[in-house]
Amino acid sequence: MAKIADLETPSWRQELRATTLLAAPLALANLLQMLTYAVDVIFIARLGDEELAASALAVSLFGLVLWAMTALTGAVAPLIAEAIGSRSPSFRPVRRATRMALWLAVIAGIIGMGICLLLEPLMRVTGQQETIIGLAAEYNAVIIFSMIPMLLAGVLRNYVSALGRPIFATAITGLGIFVNALANYAFIFGNLGAPEMGLTGAAVATIITAIFTLVIYILAIFADPALARYNIFYRFWRPDWQRFWLIIRIGTPIALTVTAEAGIFGAAAFMMGRFGAAELAGHTVALQLAALAFQVPFGVGQAVTIRVGYFYGARDREGIRRAGWVALALGTGFMTLTASAMLLAPHALLSIYVDPYAAKNAALVAFALQYLMLAAAFQIVDGIQAVAAGALRGLQDTRVPMWIAIFSYWVPGIGFSIGLGFFTPLQGIGVWIGLATGLSCAAVFMTWRWILRERLNLTLRPA
Repeated sequence: MAKIADLETPSWRQELRATTLLAAPLALANLLQMLTYAVDVIFIARLGDEELAASALAVSLFGLVLWAMTALTGAVAPLIAEAIGSRSPSFRPVRRATRMALWLAVIAGIIGMGICLLLEPLMRVTGQQETIIGLAAEYNAVIIFSMIPMLLAGVLRNYVSALGRPIFATAITGLGIFVNALANYAFIFGNLGAPEMGLTGAAVATIITAIFTLVIYILAIFADPALARYNIFYRFWRPDWQRFWLIIRIGTPIALTVTAEAGIFGAAAFMMGRFGAAELAGHTVALQLAALAFQVPFGVGQAVTIRVGYFYGARDREGIRRAGWVALALGTGFMTLTASAMLLAPHALLSIYVDPYAAKNAALVAFALQYLMLAAAFQIVDGIQAVAAGALRGLQDTRVPMWIAIFSYWVPGIGFSIGLGFFTPLQGIGVWIGLATGLSCAAVFMTWRWILRERLNLTLRPA
């Protein structure tokens, strides 16, 4: 583990190494998390197009709410990093910030579950097929109970990562894949003595995996002296309202930023549902591949939030500059590779989820191949905006990036999606062009704000 206390300005090579060492396990954990979701898709796809489409609609809302609430509680990461960077001799800032983030995770989870119960009326308003509405509502009624343990585990993941143990996130998420696969195998198809529950069984598997992940994080924290010494569960019932509201103040714009981005993808799923089950299924598989690739720059963005946060706490402007630009180079470079793979080997990528040569998948694959070409086009800008936003979060700059995201995704982004999708013959392709437009705008504006950080006094830490 790199010495967190040693925060002298690193050389470019040293920063590249430090960022890579932090980002690699986080990115791998993100990829493994996506593989956990992929396991669900793989098993559900065996049930049929309608079940896959229904789960996609349910997850589009559940995932949106979960991402937003995770982003809200994830504001604890820059606070922990700032406390470490400032070389505070007390463990209290870290302990109390983490405790309040855990409190917030429970509250946010309860609110999130209530929001997810709006799925059925939302599906009816958007004109989804009646059979899909029934399947999705049944699935949603179960999966919402995984939200609170997922949010609690997310806070603990931020804690261990900011304290130099990102590999824990990787290992725990990897274990979760096996638990999820086994639970899906058991409860979807009635194996290993479990009841055959079909699509609902996939939701049960998600709950089991979420609880398992949370328990393992807690055990890992108690087992590691470097993590246990902060005693984050000590006097857990005692509030620190100042830090609680600080997390909300920093985290709310992050949550709205994530909602703006995830929301446009969720809206895209509902728009695709209007074109038919095959279009929605093809969209779901193509988007899963794009999301899988996105987990690496997303991990780099998480890492740069911590790296920039360290130097922000230490009032080291040069360290801030190097951390941000190194991360942007890493994220952009990787997404260039994934874009090339989507253009050169689309069938191989689709085979992760479905058999691209099976006759029953012909319609799904035809649509997915079209959408993958467009996904390749926005890979690079998607990586840039994710890393730039992460760097700004390290400076605790979240409000203006929120407005950038809301404008980019919901004005040019959703505008082009609706206009080209429903008022031209492009349909699904038009929706994807809109997605690419929104991401491109966000990338330009986020990067420009990062470039202007000194002029905007973003690097000045309050005394």
